[in-house]
Amino acid sequence: MTETKFIKRKKPNYKRAIILLILLIIVLMLFFSVDNLLSGLFEVRD
Repeated sequence: MTETKFIKRKKPNYKRAIILLILLIIVLMLFFSVDNLLSGLFEVRD
């Protein structure tokens, strides 16, 4: 019974994992630099 559980195993999708990892890094960078972005957008320039 336990042998049939492991027969049909999908291969890991490395391309999707790499894309998700890159997206996660981008989101984290934006999250931590959102103060600079917002202050730059709403800064009044004379």
